[in-house]
Parts: sequence; C-alpha cells; structure tokens
Amino acid sequence: MNKTTSPSIDSLERQWYLVDAADQTLGRLASEVAQVLRGKNKPTFTPHLDTGDFVVIINADKVRVSGNKATQKIYRRHSGRPGGMKTETFEHLQARLPERIIEKAIKGMLPHNALGRQLFRKLKVYKGAEHPHAAQQPQPLALDPAAAAQ
Repeated sequence: MNKTTSPSIDSLERQWYLVDAADQTLGRLASEVAQVLRGKNKPTFTPHLDTGDFVVIINADKVRVSGNKATQKIYRRHSGRPGGMKTETFEHLQARLPERIIEKAIKGMLPHNALGRQLFRKLKVYKGAEHPHAAQQPQPLALDPAAAAQ
C-alpha cells in the first residue's frame, strides 16, 4: 500500500520574494502573491499546512486599478459601535494608507481561518521603494507576463 507523504514544516526552506507594485493591476498582483504566500507554486503544497514563502511588496502607492474603480470602489470599516461605519474611496485610501489596499486584496484571497492569518503574517507591504528586508536577500518574483502586459 502506498502512503501519502506530508512535508514536515521544519524541513521547508522559505524563500523571500520582492515584488514591485508600480503600474501593476491590483487584482492580478494580489492573486499571484496570494498563491506564493499559500505555497501553491511548489510541488510540496499541502492545503492544511503553511508551505508558502515570504513576500515583500514595494511601491504600494503606485498600484493601479482599471476602469472607474479609483473613484467608485469603496472600502468600509466599522468601529463596532452604533453608527460606526466609515467609508472611503480607493483614491482617498491610496493617498492615506496605500499599503492597506494591497493587504486587503491579498487577505481576501487567503483562507479565512487560523491558517490564513498565519500566511498573512508573511506579507510585508511598503509605500515606497525602501524596505528593511535587505538582509534576507529577496529575489524578484516573476509575475505572469500576460498579467503584467495588460
């Protein structure tokens, strides 16, 4: 009888990847990064384990959206108190906290459980081109060329 092998978490070697979000479409960028965080690009992918890699995203303030989403897309948050709903458009949030836009897009593509929260901790997003992870020697992540061309 053949046994299915499961990778041990200690034996996994995690890579660090660097993604430049300048002039990238938000959803296409988020789906590629979510797959790397999840580990779906590796042959050792296991759905219930964290087999993914670390991802550093720079130039979050230069990400773009298609169509009229810049003025029509609305981000909502609630304080938990009656009447505590706050709404903000993509343009305003990009001017105030551009990192949050990418983080919300990627977080929505990860599992909505404890594993997803653990995977989300491996994502680092920065507004400009500077990041404090040079010691990890992040490799540039090759995004899908068809997605980058659009």
